[in-house]
Amino acid sequence: MVVKTFMDMDQDSEDEKQQYLPLALHLASEFFLRNPNKDVRLLVACCLADIFRIYAPEAPYTSHDKLKDIFLFITRQLKGLEDTKSPQFNRYFYLLENLAWVKSYNICFELEDCNEIFIQLFRTLFSVINNSHNKKVQMHMLDLMSSIIMEGDGVTQELLDSILINLIPAHKNLNKQSFDLAKVLLKRTVQTIEACIANFFNQVLVLGRSSVSDLSEHVFDLIQELFAIDPHLLLSVMPQLEFKLKSNDGEERLAVVRLLAKLFGSKDSDLATQNRPLWQCFLGRFNDIHVPVRLESVKFASHCLMNHPDLAKDLTEYLKVRSHDPEEAIRHDVIVTIITAAKRDLALVNDQLLGFVRERTLDKRWRVRKEAMMGLAQLYKKYCLHGEAGKEAAEKVSWIKDKLLHIYYQNSIDDKLLVEKIFAQYLVPHNLETEERMKCLYYLYASLDPNAVKALNEMWKCQNMLRSHVRELLDLHKQPTSEANCSAMFGKLMTIAKNLPDPGKAQDFVKKFNQVLGDDEKLRSQLELLISPTCSCKQADVCVREIARKLANPKQPTNPFLEMVKFLLERIAPVHIDSEAISALVKLMNKSIEGTADDEEEGVSPDTAIRSGLELLKVLSFTHPTSFHSAETYESLLQCLRMEDDKVAEAAIQIFRNTGHKIETDLPQIRSTLIPILHQKAKRGTPHQAKQAVHCIHAIFTNKEVQLAQIFEPLSRSLNADVPEQLITPLVSLGHISMLAPDQFASPMKSVVANFIVKDLLMNDRSTGEKNGKLWSPDEEVSPEVLAKVQAIKLLVRWLLGMKNNQSKSANSTLRLLSAMLVSEGDLTEQKRISKSDMSRLRLAAGSAIMKLAQEPCYHEIITPEQFQLCALVINDECYQVRQIFAQKLHKALVKLLLPLEYMAIFALCAKDPVKERRAHARQCLLKNIGIRREYIKQNPMATEKLLSLLPEYVVPYMIHLLAHDPDFTRSQDVDQLRDIKECLWFMLEVLMTKNENNSHAFMKKMAENIKLTKDAQSPDESKTNEKLYTVCDVALCVINSKSALCNAESPKDPVLPVKFFTQPEKDFCNDKSYISEETRVLLLTGKPKPAGVLGAVNKPLSATGRKPYVRSAGAETGSNINVNSELNPSTGNRPREQSSETAETGVSENEENPVRIISVTPVKNIDPVKNKEINSDQSAQGNISSDRGKKRTVTAAGAENIQQKTDEKADESGPPAPSKPRRGRRPKSESQGNATKNDDINKPLSKGRKRAAVSQESPGGLEAGNAKAPKLQDPAKKAAPTERQIDLQS
Repeated sequence: MVVKTFMDMDQDSEDEKQQYLPLALHLASEFFLRNPNKDVRLLVACCLADIFRIYAPEAPYTSHDKLKDIFLFITRQLKGLEDTKSPQFNRYFYLLENLAWVKSYNICFELEDCNEIFIQLFRTLFSVINNSHNKKVQMHMLDLMSSIIMEGDGVTQELLDSILINLIPAHKNLNKQSFDLAKVLLKRTVQTIEACIANFFNQVLVLGRSSVSDLSEHVFDLIQELFAIDPHLLLSVMPQLEFKLKSNDGEERLAVVRLLAKLFGSKDSDLATQNRPLWQCFLGRFNDIHVPVRLESVKFASHCLMNHPDLAKDLTEYLKVRSHDPEEAIRHDVIVTIITAAKRDLALVNDQLLGFVRERTLDKRWRVRKEAMMGLAQLYKKYCLHGEAGKEAAEKVSWIKDKLLHIYYQNSIDDKLLVEKIFAQYLVPHNLETEERMKCLYYLYASLDPNAVKALNEMWKCQNMLRSHVRELLDLHKQPTSEANCSAMFGKLMTIAKNLPDPGKAQDFVKKFNQVLGDDEKLRSQLELLISPTCSCKQADVCVREIARKLANPKQPTNPFLEMVKFLLERIAPVHIDSEAISALVKLMNKSIEGTADDEEEGVSPDTAIRSGLELLKVLSFTHPTSFHSAETYESLLQCLRMEDDKVAEAAIQIFRNTGHKIETDLPQIRSTLIPILHQKAKRGTPHQAKQAVHCIHAIFTNKEVQLAQIFEPLSRSLNADVPEQLITPLVSLGHISMLAPDQFASPMKSVVANFIVKDLLMNDRSTGEKNGKLWSPDEEVSPEVLAKVQAIKLLVRWLLGMKNNQSKSANSTLRLLSAMLVSEGDLTEQKRISKSDMSRLRLAAGSAIMKLAQEPCYHEIITPEQFQLCALVINDECYQVRQIFAQKLHKALVKLLLPLEYMAIFALCAKDPVKERRAHARQCLLKNIGIRREYIKQNPMATEKLLSLLPEYVVPYMIHLLAHDPDFTRSQDVDQLRDIKECLWFMLEVLMTKNENNSHAFMKKMAENIKLTKDAQSPDESKTNEKLYTVCDVALCVINSKSALCNAESPKDPVLPVKFFTQPEKDFCNDKSYISEETRVLLLTGKPKPAGVLGAVNKPLSATGRKPYVRSAGAETGSNINVNSELNPSTGNRPREQSSETAETGVSENEENPVRIISVTPVKNIDPVKNKEINSDQSAQGNISSDRGKKRTVTAAGAENIQQKTDEKADESGPPAPSKPRRGRRPKSESQGNATKNDDINKPLSKGRKRAAVSQESPGGLEAGNAKAPKLQDPAKKAAPTERQIDLQS
């Protein structure tokens, strides 16, 4: 009744208020406030709340202590709000509502210790709120608390803690409703409470007073939550965070970075734009010295990119730096960050960010490389293969396929295996249906760049090779056990292990797998089916799963052995290509031919699709020839043969050649149609088609002799040198026919060679070349006559390679002819009608021909040292393209172990190349060649018997001999020349001395010492020649001693020197003389390194090869196809200039025909060999056919204004820019060298005359050098003073 009375009373009832005042005071007595009955306490609390309402604004209680007791009592009763199902809940709600509406607690502001009451109230309300409460309860609680905060004088730290503690993650997870209540309360009171919050964080963050609050250790969690609630709560706190970011404590910086990462990265945050100084300070932590801080910064970038694309520009530069971070984990996380954002939406990442991932595909750490490669593969599949974001996105990442395949060029087997996995799962997913899979492959192949195509071809080649290794291993299992069989099997297992990850561990697993194969016949049969040519993709999948099931061990969840076997099976299983797949590819190509394919939609032109499709089929014809054997496939290929596109027809012929072994027996109709087409291509097709047609006939027909004869006879009769454009294809066909069927065509070809190839074609210049001054021209600009001469040289080589013997001495004549061509710089007739670019082509053809013949042992034996040296000097040719192509051919033959070891010495001359890229390429070639030879020796025990031809260190004597006969090395005491020799020696020795395997340093030193005990076999009686040889040996010893402290050890074995180049040491002969002075030795080792000089002329005289003196006046035209900055040639500043005869070292272009130089020359007599002198074949001796050439004219300074080449002149397209260089790619000799040479040699006869190679009518096909030039000694008495090569305008 009392409760009801107070509830019904209002503030206006003054009489009632006075009447019930005693009752009100009585209800506040201890009896009621401490009553044990819960319900009594509740009713009393309700009455007291009403009393405060009725008597407001003044309370009837005047004692502060009594007021405190009353409000603490009421606060305790509010705990009853917790149970919403209680019968008394409505009364509790009434109590709360009354208190909130009247703001009764505001009375407490007058009390000194009101804070205790408020803290208790806040804690009570936050503890009782739960999810069963409705919005009214929450609203009244908020009203009650917000009034206390907003109307009070301030919020104490304890009261603030009672609010903030609900934001801590631990409390937040326990009571989500209390968190929500605190969140809304803070939002409502932000203007009032912000200053209190700022003071709290200032105390903790800036002043470091963690004792001010129990929440000090949770400041960063609180800041994050407060920022999410309302950033305005932290307006004064953010500058304090900037201060903390610069703390000296790494862990503290890390905590702040973690916090700010969440603040900046949250989806709706605009903190970065609102607080730029803090943002910039935060970005600076990307470069923090503390690794975890950098790592945390990088991890943040992913969320930032996804939630705030507008900040990508700010992040890009910092991510670029971190993508090169020394810490692997940070580089890894940069990739994860970018890829994660790109997978969400490609528009979130710019091209620069994707470029960072691209760079990391070549990271030094496998984990980083793998992440980058897999990330890019996933992007390609999503946006290119599935086209999830349209054509624009697909175009943006279209480069990924090329880049991923380029990685197959890396040496690491892990990289190669991952590329194969990516290709099978992402580029061309193997689980697609055959038609869809082949369409994917068809258009992928058509859109790849040339290097990616090569990589993909190499991948299939490696997989096919591994299949063949496994096939050979299975064949060994079928043979009876023997020691030879076990040895062969071991070698095969080691080879297979090299093709798997971690070859060291793989060896043990492969041995175990081999043992399982030997014991389990069913497993062997499954493996045989897997690698059989007829295995389909579906069968391969079944076989792989079956083999894996048999090898699996249920008790062993992680089975490294099984994983390794799976790697092997994945590499050898034909998951993409089978007969059905080839058929699908052919149908796609037919649609492209008919114009009904989706070529344009796929971004490929029909012509490109057809050509690439044929190239793809051509590659697959090597690896899966059996899959092509169907009439439908061959009919389509015949259709391609009739197309006008030469490349398409050529590829089709090659496919027939690779796959058509059963055409004659199984498909007679195809055979009858194919034969006339092949004949036509061999006679009138392009050179490449002719070659393939001849090889195709030889490969697939049983009556090949008849077929080839039907081509040979009409072609050999119709050769006409007057129509050179019609000669090229016949020469190609005849050359390949004579190589493939030497028994049948060697003799008929001999007369063709003697009467037509040499006499009519090579020894005649019927047309005059274009004098454009260029040293190289594109293929389409080369004259037909020169193309015919190049093919004629190739025909000679193919004819000899077919015979493989030198019984008729044709090889000797051919080698003399080729040497004469090199001596004459490509102008064999010396009529000066041929252009410089055409001469370059012929020099390249001659040098390549000698190198090709050297690959056949019977011809290698007859190649003289002089001819070898001429061939070697092609790598220093004046024309950049000649040097480049020759070096590539040399490397290709050496890598396949086709060329003798002495040819590797040629790479030492590359130290003289003025183009940095060429030198770098040569060094890489050396590294690969040396590595391959050492690996071959390790893998093949029998190779130890051939160490002289395999061991890389044995290249040293060949190199020393070659450098001793370098035309630029004329004076054995000239420091500049010796520096050149030292650079060449070190170019080779640096690679050889990388490791001291088997005490190789001492072995090389021993070789150089032993050479000093011999004589030069090329000129054993010439003291000057031997002196130069010994000088080079001393330079080599000087280099070896200075670079290795291990060279003084005992050599493991006594080296064997090649007798072709060195005589046997004489008994009791001791040569302990030092051929370089101590001063020279110091200059070579400690003096400033000589700048990479400009290559000089290869046409300087070899000591025994015979070269005619040749000079042109200054009036000769000066043209260039590559212009260079003269500053690139710093050699001019290293030696004192004198006015007499020094060659002016100015800017000269890479392939300049006649670099103009101001020189002064003393007129001297020269020898002019008689041109085109024919000698009968029965003559046993050659006459002396020399005559005076006349005198050199003094070169005036006319045209000197043309010496300086403008450095900003645009380079011609025919060659890359390079430092200045004179003719034939060799350095010019210094003035001191030139003057000294002149003074020493002017009054003495030349020891070895410059001989002309006169060719008799039997050379090379029985000719003794018809009109070619052969070396011939001349009478020293008839010679004029020698010509200084360094002052020749052609130098």
